[in-house]
Amino acid sequence: MSKKNVCVLIADGTEEMEAVIVVDVLRRAGIGTFLAGVGEGRLVTTSRGVRIAPDGVWDPAEGMRFDALVVPGGVGGTQAMREDASVQQGIRDFLAAGKLVAAICAGPTVLQAAGVLAGKTYTSHPNSRAELTVGTWVDEPVVRDGQFLTSQAPGTAFAFALALVETLDSAETARKVAAGMHYKG
Repeated sequence: MSKKNVCVLIADGTEEMEAVIVVDVLRRAGIGTFLAGVGEGRLVTTSRGVRIAPDGVWDPAEGMRFDALVVPGGVGGTQAMREDASVQQGIRDFLAAGKLVAAICAGPTVLQAAGVLAGKTYTSHPNSRAELTVGTWVDEPVVRDGQFLTSQAPGTAFAFALALVETLDSAETARKVAAGMHYKG
């Protein structure tokens, strides 16, 4: 069993598949996950109207107990995270501590708002590309560059989550989880 722990951020307007698939796959791999709500609400209303109860509220003071931070996409959720100074500082703190920061879909726009994408190679949803003005954007489903792991969209969420498992645990664990879900990606 992995002793790694991951914080997955969620806010009103987050793309639910990107958050839930990541949490589910990480938990299947034995990686601890904490779904952290950004904002005041006890329930988050996602991009398609699904209501999700986070495990708790995003608290940057507690952030360093995690080994990785995940930023799902969704226009409303990423907008809320771009406007939240504690999320931006949390991203910088994770990177300064040598920890993994992962983002999918529009999530890299939050990384850009935190000022950490310069000189990095990453991907995002193609619709977010015009907003991303630093670093090198590539058209790949999942991209790893040092402490960054990025992915494109809900359709790449399983590949993204399994890449997180491989990075935080092992390729063997990722293969076992994929086989158990009958994932052929």
